[in-house]
Amino acid sequence: MAATSTDAAPLADGAPAAPAAGAPARPPAPSFSPATFLYMFLFILGIVMLFDTSTRNGVALEIGLLLAPAIGFGGSYPLLTMFLAAVIEMVLTALAYNWATDWVKSARVQRWGTALRKAQSEAVRSGKKDRVDALKPHQARFTQLSGEVSMAQLKGMAVTWFLVIAIYTWVGLYLAQLCGFASGSCADPGAVTVAVGSARIDLMGSLIGPIAAWFVLFSLYTVPMSLLFRRLLKHYSLRQRAGAPAEMPAAA
Repeated sequence: MAATSTDAAPLADGAPAAPAAGAPARPPAPSFSPATFLYMFLFILGIVMLFDTSTRNGVALEIGLLLAPAIGFGGSYPLLTMFLAAVIEMVLTALAYNWATDWVKSARVQRWGTALRKAQSEAVRSGKKDRVDALKPHQARFTQLSGEVSMAQLKGMAVTWFLVIAIYTWVGLYLAQLCGFASGSCADPGAVTVAVGSARIDLMGSLIGPIAAWFVLFSLYTVPMSLLFRRLLKHYSLRQRAGAPAEMPAAA
């Protein structure tokens, strides 16, 4: 006897019907993963660092034990130090985000969602309840897959969240140490005054309201590089999955 539902395969030799591709699948049983624990730890630590100055500075100083000898240059080249710190931050966060994200699955879920919404809209306009009901298993499956994609992205964001706060804080502490920052001013502002074009800018001075110049400049380093690194890694990952040789992506 054949199964009449479109969401089940025909029975064979009395075996239970296998669900078709559109049928909702039972989610796997949750299991403990060291990686999941690490993501949760970094996410929670990032939240604590955001609101607790001592924790934020303590983590940044620990990271500085590696960064200062490597890119500190004894305080001689603060702009170069900031640039290299931005490169390190964006490379690490892009790698973490790329590792946690299945780009192929994400693209498929996005296309499926577009097609599903179109089918649901047509079914509602048709006024036929059976057409609407037939799409419910597909909606359940889509919701499950969307949740999996979102969870993967959150894992990448947990690492990004932690590293951004830690390295931004380290750059601020590094510059404050160079100029002997205390009581809201620098003892030696010349140590953190740099030439940007024809202008001389005090990196610890205010540039936009309470926002320091170094924060704005460091953000100008990190944002473009973040977009570049993520685009390159996404392109490379998709090429690897497709089995084709990697090529430089065309300009957007």
